Amino acid sequence: MAQDKVRLNLQVSSELNQMLETIADDTGTQRSDVIRQALALMKVAHDAKRRGKHIGLVSDPEKLETEIVGLL
Repeated sequence: MAQDKVRLNLQVSSELNQMLETIADDTGTQRSDVIRQALALMKVAHDAKRRGKHIGLVSDPEKLETEIVGLL
């Protein structure tokens, strides 16, 4: 089943555009793919926060090293 698509126009700073270009180059994707993946990650973060979860980064799953705050 095909999903309807909506075209968005987005203005970003040159710094954010460079960040998008860098991530796209590093991952072998397009800027639009980076934005889609970022939105998917934001949805995961939003859903987790609504469930009272914390968002963070770990190298050891047993302990939270860096908590991401102020995202939502």
